[in-house]
Amino acid sequence: MQKQKKIGSDLASIGPMSTNTVFTTRHEQMFPVFDGSDVAKLRRFGQRRSYGAGEPLVQAGTASPGMFVILSGEVEVTRRNPDGGSTLVVTHGPGAVGGELTALSGQPSLVDAIAIRPVEAAVVSPDRLHDLMIEEADLGERIMRLFILRRVGLLETGAGGPVIVGRVDQGAVLRLQNFLSRNGHPYQTLDPETDAGALALIERFKVGPQDLPIVLCPNGQILRNPSDVTLARCIGMVSAVDPDKLYDVAIVGAGPAGLATAVYAGSEGLSTIVLDSRAFGGQAGASARIENYFGFPTGISGLALTARAFNQALKFGVDMAIPDEVAGLQCLGDRFRIVLANDERVHARAVVVASGAKYRRLGVANIADFEGSAVHYWASPLEAKLCSGQEVALVGAGNSAGQAVIYLASRVAKVWLLVRGRGLEDTMSSYLVERIAAQPNIEVLTETEIVALAGGAGDLETVRWRHRATGRETTRQMRHVFLFIGAEPNTGWLAQSGVRLDDKGFVCTDEDYDGGRLPMETSQRGVFAVGDVRAGSVKRVAAAVGEGAQVVSALHTYLAG
Repeated sequence: MQKQKKIGSDLASIGPMSTNTVFTTRHEQMFPVFDGSDVAKLRRFGQRRSYGAGEPLVQAGTASPGMFVILSGEVEVTRRNPDGGSTLVVTHGPGAVGGELTALSGQPSLVDAIAIRPVEAAVVSPDRLHDLMIEEADLGERIMRLFILRRVGLLETGAGGPVIVGRVDQGAVLRLQNFLSRNGHPYQTLDPETDAGALALIERFKVGPQDLPIVLCPNGQILRNPSDVTLARCIGMVSAVDPDKLYDVAIVGAGPAGLATAVYAGSEGLSTIVLDSRAFGGQAGASARIENYFGFPTGISGLALTARAFNQALKFGVDMAIPDEVAGLQCLGDRFRIVLANDERVHARAVVVASGAKYRRLGVANIADFEGSAVHYWASPLEAKLCSGQEVALVGAGNSAGQAVIYLASRVAKVWLLVRGRGLEDTMSSYLVERIAAQPNIEVLTETEIVALAGGAGDLETVRWRHRATGRETTRQMRHVFLFIGAEPNTGWLAQSGVRLDDKGFVCTDEDYDGGRLPMETSQRGVFAVGDVRAGSVKRVAAAVGEGAQVVSALHTYLAG
């Protein structure tokens, strides 16, 4: 506790966070008071507990016991500030419910809840909360909505999350920001070049440039330039997998196909776990705007779409192991063992391969020097902020490239769109081609490829490209390049599994082999493949979701047989 107190004093000069958030604009929707009949229904799923004045119901950084239904007394909910103080979020009285999305997952709480008068409450554990969502659909829908709104408010303020200390244009800082953003986890960033409190912290702990960024976790631990997995473990995003539990189905990959499989499997009573090495959403989660997805005429960002699916899967009791990298798959007769990179084991009766694809890298010798800081594989608000008012280059000719270039054009001075082919029409939807042509600050260069990147210490200075037909080269000053040049199937972990791949590395399904297979089943009985990783699949979000829904029927047939 002494360490945490000292950290707070070092950050005392930091100003207060903005108060113009969803906490104020949608307060009534986030913190309703339930009437007597609703409280009676909620109490049926909880266990009654008493708390004395000053006693915590839950503390930030400790595992959430679930949802609280306040029967009597008062509870103050506060969010912690980087300066060591706290800000009141709400005071709960009788008829209020406490909790947000961590109540569904059992992950560490992002806020403190303290009884300010003696409290009687019904505590609804995560397992019972899942039952409530199913058995009391109308009530469950209202609770789910307020959980999501409360998480949005925490994301806006950064409350309850880790504090990243480092230059905002540093590659490692951007990596950690993207990791937390893609996983829907709040955080704050302090730049020592502009924040006196952050600079004092670096000096106090004698942090050298090689150790930046440092991360202050809610539990008081300080991490020096951590990996994504190390940070996730510290803040409780991922915990150890139960090696003795046998799941009905294990899904490898949390893109649209994997999440769709999880939602339908979970809703139909199959015990399900989803594993992904980075974040939910896959490549679709990096799309700034998807305008041709069924049911969203005004478009929706890939992150928003997949976040809804992720929360929906949590609602149905699906276990999430993210980030947890899968290293191998073994068949043990009537069950499967999934080996994780951290040597943990997951056991399941069936496996769905939804591991998607890995981003292709540009064939430039020193590209690794600029990845994360100047070379980007997605275009989110974080990258757009770094590039504001600048010229950028984007390489690609598919729909993802089209969505990204239109998004960036609204935030930067100019986008140079580099295309290897003779045009966009053969590889990009017509509505995107027309929109690109209408943007005055987008210039399309066909039959053109990047041949050199120049700069130092991760800072890009110039980009050189060549026109393939004429050999003419052009060099321009530029600090950021975006690559949307396709992907390769992420199937290396299947090397010793007995699952057959085609000559390009995609998973083969629906072949006769030795007497027939179920739809989307592979050469290994009980192992199915969906989405982009499957040979012959249509590389569209809607197709991936459809396959995820379809494969659950095959899973039921296999598990019953």
